[in-house]
Amino acid sequence: MNFDLKTLPLSTAAAEKCDLLVVLVPEGFKPASDALSTLVAHALKQADLETKPGKHLSLYQAPAVAARRLVLAGAGNGSPRHVRQALQGCAAALKTPQVKRAAIVFAGAAQPDAVGAAVMALADASYAYTATKSKAEPRMLGRVTVGVPDAAAVREAFVRGTGVAAGVEFAREWANRPANHATPTLLADAAKALAKASNMQCKVHGPAEVARLGMGSFMAVARGSEEPLRFIELHYSGAGKGVAPVVLVGKGITFDTGGISIKPAAEMDEMKFDMGGAASVLGVFKALAELKPAINVVGLIPACENMPDGRAVKPGDVVTTMNGLTVEVLNTDAEGRLVLCDALTYAARFKPAALVDIATLTGACVVALGGLRSGLFATDEALARQLEQAGDAALDPCWRMPLDDEYADSLKSNFADLGNVGGRAGGAITAAKFLQRFVGDTPWAHLDIAGTAWKGGAAKGGTGRPVGLLVHYLLDVARTPAVAPKAAGRRTATAGSKPVRAAAR
Repeated sequence: MNFDLKTLPLSTAAAEKCDLLVVLVPEGFKPASDALSTLVAHALKQADLETKPGKHLSLYQAPAVAARRLVLAGAGNGSPRHVRQALQGCAAALKTPQVKRAAIVFAGAAQPDAVGAAVMALADASYAYTATKSKAEPRMLGRVTVGVPDAAAVREAFVRGTGVAAGVEFAREWANRPANHATPTLLADAAKALAKASNMQCKVHGPAEVARLGMGSFMAVARGSEEPLRFIELHYSGAGKGVAPVVLVGKGITFDTGGISIKPAAEMDEMKFDMGGAASVLGVFKALAELKPAINVVGLIPACENMPDGRAVKPGDVVTTMNGLTVEVLNTDAEGRLVLCDALTYAARFKPAALVDIATLTGACVVALGGLRSGLFATDEALARQLEQAGDAALDPCWRMPLDDEYADSLKSNFADLGNVGGRAGGAITAAKFLQRFVGDTPWAHLDIAGTAWKGGAAKGGTGRPVGLLVHYLLDVARTPAVAPKAAGRRTATAGSKPVRAAAR
């Protein structure tokens, strides 16, 4: 979708030529003497309109309004959260087939972050998956004008919002594709296509290269599948060569049957979303290509399927990881940590300023946090704070979880250096403790997105999370490189009116 930003006060918004005009009406709205302000004031006075976010009044061919359709939407206190809720309430109007061009106008002051939230909400409302449909309707809404009292004051937030929206949509698209349309090879092709942008490079390691690297754990997971594994390495170079990169590692299990420890059949189709971490890394690089921040970022994606056949790894097998540790595979459905551990070891060669892995790792995290917040585990206080703040700013929140050393006791094995599972209790934490064994002293964070990467039921589909969180974090680091995290003591427990144009494709 294409977005325009322009200075568009309510007094001139009525003349804006579009198919749909949405007016975001905040609490304490003070009307001027123009026709649109008078209409809003009258609707409020008659209690036909409330400013509570999510409440709206739809009108057709309103007098003195050029747009055929007009929606007056309550925007609460005008915060990013309330603006998002207001536009979510208008989603049906935005998806009307006759609406090809829309304008969203702030009737009061526009907070910069609220403008970014508006762009994200509009992109979300208009997204439709079509890749594998035979008679897919093209996206109806093609262009949206965001009107604010002062465009210059919110331009930076607007551009950031369009970049994040492009990344989120890219992540959603790849997460939504069926496993036969999103194989490890096809994910690698998507990464190569991204790397055509300036300041980007891509290297893809096949089975032979991965074997030479000694990634025995990753190879063990992949060997039950006919699809060859791919280890994808993306580089974005926006800063000088001497600037240490942030390394992102995304779990890329393109389909997870559970292997020999096979999953129940019910809802197994949703295991195509088990590459949500990989999709989010691709989405971040899509956003980096749009925004071009002054930062170096490396993206690593170990991609394979987890399938059961005669060659598949078995419960009780012992595999040797890239860093030399041996792992007893007690449950082949705990495969994500087995591919991630080798990628985390590989990441050390880049001497990263920070290392963040993103994975649909544990059902235990879904039980703990549901679908609202991603689980955050971190060994570095500064990194944890940056990620928490970025998640809050992006409306893509996470929650800090403990990493007490005692949780690792359940990973002890009689036959290897450690087991790959530690029992049901605290499963998300023991999974994080497993990964922690492979990061050394590098400032590290683990985002468990098992509850947030996709939705089930009638709304089934990828969410694109946590692209927003990650991009906000990277932009913050790019603006303030001096505060990039350094190795620190490990935390063991926590308490609970010329348009500016941009495109999100």
